[in-house]
Amino acid sequence: MVHTQADRVAWVDYAKGFCIIMVVMMHSTLGVEKAAGAEGWLHTFVEFARPFRMPDFFLIAGLFLARVIDRDWRTYLNKKVIHFAYFYVLWLTIQFAFKAPGIAADVGIAGTIEAYALAFVEPFGTIWFIYLLPIFFVVAKATRGLPWWTVWIAGALLQAAPIHTGSIIVDEFASRFVFFYTGYIFAPQVFRIADAAIDRGWLAGAFLVAWALVNGFAVFGGFADLPGLSLGLGLIGAVAVVSVSALLSKSHLTEPIRYCGQHSIVIYLAFFLPMAVTRTVLLKVGIIGDIGTISLIVTAAGVVGPLILFWIVRGTWFRFLFRRPAWATLQPRRQVLAPAE
Repeated sequence: MVHTQADRVAWVDYAKGFCIIMVVMMHSTLGVEKAAGAEGWLHTFVEFARPFRMPDFFLIAGLFLARVIDRDWRTYLNKKVIHFAYFYVLWLTIQFAFKAPGIAADVGIAGTIEAYALAFVEPFGTIWFIYLLPIFFVVAKATRGLPWWTVWIAGALLQAAPIHTGSIIVDEFASRFVFFYTGYIFAPQVFRIADAAIDRGWLAGAFLVAWALVNGFAVFGGFADLPGLSLGLGLIGAVAVVSVSALLSKSHLTEPIRYCGQHSIVIYLAFFLPMAVTRTVLLKVGIIGDIGTISLIVTAAGVVGPLILFWIVRGTWFRFLFRRPAWATLQPRRQVLAPAE
C-alpha cells in the first residue's frame, strides 16, 4: 500500500492529504460538539469545506482509473474490489469490537450480532467510503461500452435528485458517483489544471480568492445544497483543492500534508480510535475549555495516531492491519497449455 516517491505525483498526494485531514476534522469536530453540546470556532471551517470535502476525495480516487479499467475482470476485481473488501471487513471487525459492548447494552447479544451482519449490507461507522469505492469501480467498468457523456449526465441527475432513502449505499452512490466519474473521464484536464496552477501561480491565487468568496457565500447563505448548485460547488471546490495542492507541491515546507496523502488509507482506516479516546479524555479532564481548540487537538490525534500505529506495525506480524496479505488476493487464472501433438 506504500509506493515509492518515483511512482507518485506530488500534487495528488497533497490533494489526498487535504482530503483526509478535512475528513478527520469533520468527524472530530462534530463528535466533540455533540458530546459537549456546543459549537466551537472550528465548526466554521468544517461547514466551509462541506461542498467540496467528499467530492474532491472521490474525484481524486478516479484520476488514475484509466490505467487499469481495460484489464481483465479478474485482475481488475483483485485490485479494485478485493483490495478494499479486505480492509473493510478487517476494520469493520476492529471498530465493532470497540463498539460492541455499548451496542449490546442497548439491544442485547442477538441485536449486536444482527448489527454486525447488517454492516456487510450497509456500511458501518466511518468506513463507508471503503465500502462504496469498489462499487464505483465496478459500475465504471460495467458501463465502459456506453458513451461517457450518458453516464456522466446520469450521475449528475442522480446527484441533483432528492434521493434520501435512508440507505447509505443508495444515497451516497447517488450523491457521489458523478464526482468519481468526473475524475476518471476528465483526468487529463485535471492534470492540465494542476500544471497551469504551477506555471501561473498568480492566476491560481486569484481564482482561489474568488472561489473562497463564492463558496463561503453559498454555504453560509444557505444555498450550498440546492440542486445543481451543489454539483457545481463540488466540482469547482475540487478544482480549488487541486490548485492549492499544485501550488504547495512547489515547496517542501508542507511535506507533512503530502505524507498524510501518501498514507491516506492508513489514516482513514484507523483514525476513529485515537479520535474517540482523545475526545473523551479532554472533555472529562476539562483542562481546556475552548471547544474549537479541543476539536483541533482531537483532529491532530486522529491524523497522527494512525501514522504512529503504522510505523509501529509495519515491520511486524501486525502489518496485515495496513498491508493486504497474499492470501487475500485473487490470483491470476492459470493458463493451461495444450498438449503437444
